Amino acid sequence: MSASFSKSDVEAHSKPNDLWIIVDEDVYDLTKFQEEHPGGKKILQRVAGKDASKQFWKYHNEGILKKFQKQLQVGSLDSKPKPAAPPAEVAKPKAEPGTVSVTPRGAPEQSEPLDQFGDLVPYADPSWYQTYHSPYFNESHAALRAEVREWVDNDLMPYVTEWDEAKRIPEEIYRAMGERGYLTGLLGMHPYPTHLADKRIKSVPPEAWDLFHEMVITDELSRTGSGGLVWNLIGGYGIGGPPLVKHGKKALLDRILPAILNGEKRICLAITEPDAGSDVANLTCEAKLSEDGKHYIVNGEKKWITNGIWCDYFTTAVRTGGEGMNGVSVLLIDRAFGGVKTRRMDCQGVWSSGTTYITFEDVKVPVENLIGKENQGFKVIMTNFNHERMGIIIQCLRFSRVCYEDSMKYAHKRRTFGKRLIDHPVIRLKLAHMARQIEASYNWLENLIFQCQNMDEMEAMLKLGGAIAGLKAQATTTFEFCAREASQIYGGLSYSRGGQGGRVERLYRDVRAYAIPGGSEEIMLDLSIRQALRVHKVLGMKL
Repeated sequence: MSASFSKSDVEAHSKPNDLWIIVDEDVYDLTKFQEEHPGGKKILQRVAGKDASKQFWKYHNEGILKKFQKQLQVGSLDSKPKPAAPPAEVAKPKAEPGTVSVTPRGAPEQSEPLDQFGDLVPYADPSWYQTYHSPYFNESHAALRAEVREWVDNDLMPYVTEWDEAKRIPEEIYRAMGERGYLTGLLGMHPYPTHLADKRIKSVPPEAWDLFHEMVITDELSRTGSGGLVWNLIGGYGIGGPPLVKHGKKALLDRILPAILNGEKRICLAITEPDAGSDVANLTCEAKLSEDGKHYIVNGEKKWITNGIWCDYFTTAVRTGGEGMNGVSVLLIDRAFGGVKTRRMDCQGVWSSGTTYITFEDVKVPVENLIGKENQGFKVIMTNFNHERMGIIIQCLRFSRVCYEDSMKYAHKRRTFGKRLIDHPVIRLKLAHMARQIEASYNWLENLIFQCQNMDEMEAMLKLGGAIAGLKAQATTTFEFCAREASQIYGGLSYSRGGQGGRVERLYRDVRAYAIPGGSEEIMLDLSIRQALRVHKVLGMKL
């Protein structure tokens, strides 16, 4: 149990060789930390024995507190309110004899509200975190949420800023994704594919696994407020792995998949080229069959490939036939084949994601590495887009919540013109506009995940492709709006890297990395209408 101190107790530790401070009613011993403090000793010695909350939050964000709290905190003030006791469990009414409970296909067996979770800032978390009823989530989702959040809070959140500045996430963090079973759970498959890997997720039985569990992992990772971190851990893998798993030959999967799912090897998707982004049907990277028919010889370039500089395998779109979509195939290229050159690209955002320019020069790829059928790779790519775009949507909406939550908390601390920011109507208006867009978009997301859960892949591609494209545009514009409004609320603090507005500054740089990849907003909106009209014409639409 944490020690309790009075303010006078803390005041007694006000010398350079015995230096305590208070931050938000918690007490920290910084005597030995003075040498490490980036701002020097003097700034700490000026607040020795005092409440330094105002000075701390002027320069730092919550991640810094989490990073050093365990090693530096010695207790709390005796005036600090004790944590509220969990709410008493309310007895659930029993069903009348003879009644039957009917549950939609794919939904949990009950929709009782789950226990509250998180800081309870309204709209800063999805409503099911805050004791609202939901037909989609049950105790297994809550258990996974708690498991992932604990890992994120302890092992990721305190270090995100320094990793982003270093433009790399430690390899042991990626390996932990495999060890924890998260990589295997991020393939868009349900129930959990136990036949593919020996790793299991601790908090969820494999047979109970669904697409909402996958959503929880992505959503909780995104609380870090770093597109670079999320893309490093699930970006390349999440779009490069599913085509291999769903369309690759068994012998190929048996040979390379275990190391990928365990986090020992890395894979990415290589489609985009310098002159072919959203226009996939016109890619030019060429794969010619060798004279003996045993290899494809690959030549060409790929650009903006997430994780490429670190990857061992590349799920690569190539041209094996004539022009257009009917000449496209997908190959699994191993870096060890030789002729694969990768170089890092410096981009506006997602710094730690490893954005890459790839050159293939006479790479010999065994024909056994063909994914799907020759000249039918366009179908493989298209069925993969739904999963890719859903991942982008989940991330964008949580990033929007991060912008909103940080703004809400800051608005309760910062004072201007004699009152807190939250007491200015114009600030409340900004927060309200952020919340309405987040909640509207998130509820559409839940509905689409439920549809994906209950449709087979081909039906989902046909019926949901347009809606998912539309929500992708909605989510990225929501993210951009929230990042801008958060920046306005923070002012200059969101213009400098790091510090109290550091997450907002970083996310503002990441906005374009979500608005463009996976299909630009303009193309997504056009696709959403074209696809809907095409599907509903088949269904018997009357105009």
